[in-house]
Amino acid sequence: MQHHTNAHAAHAIHALHWFEIPVLDLDRAQDFYETVLGLPMRREGEGAHSMALFPFEGQGVGGCLSVSCDGQPPAPAGTVVYLSTPSIDEVLSRVPQAGGRIAVEKTALPDDWGFCAHITDTEGNRVGLHSLA
Repeated sequence: MQHHTNAHAAHAIHALHWFEIPVLDLDRAQDFYETVLGLPMRREGEGAHSMALFPFEGQGVGGCLSVSCDGQPPAPAGTVVYLSTPSIDEVLSRVPQAGGRIAVEKTALPDDWGFCAHITDTEGNRVGLHSLA
């Protein structure tokens, strides 16, 4: 494996660096994710470049909810982003009340990889959840 020697060399290398979940209504989507995950999100930008950032620390993977500037609509098919949570059961219990739906119930993964579930958010995106318990 070749290593780069530039300004980014100090950053950890991860398969995933950043993700954006497309939304039509940023306020509604932010309320949904803050409610079901129990995490505050930070608003950045204005107008077409407005986004709500998921919390992350240091070299961790970051991501956001974003009104797509290229008109890409939310979709239930395609790549699935998995959000980490200490308790899938707690998150799933809040999904319907927050306006989403459970697409795939909590499922045990093989070889002690934990558990996963899929939800559909208020915008129509399919999003995965992962926990070790």
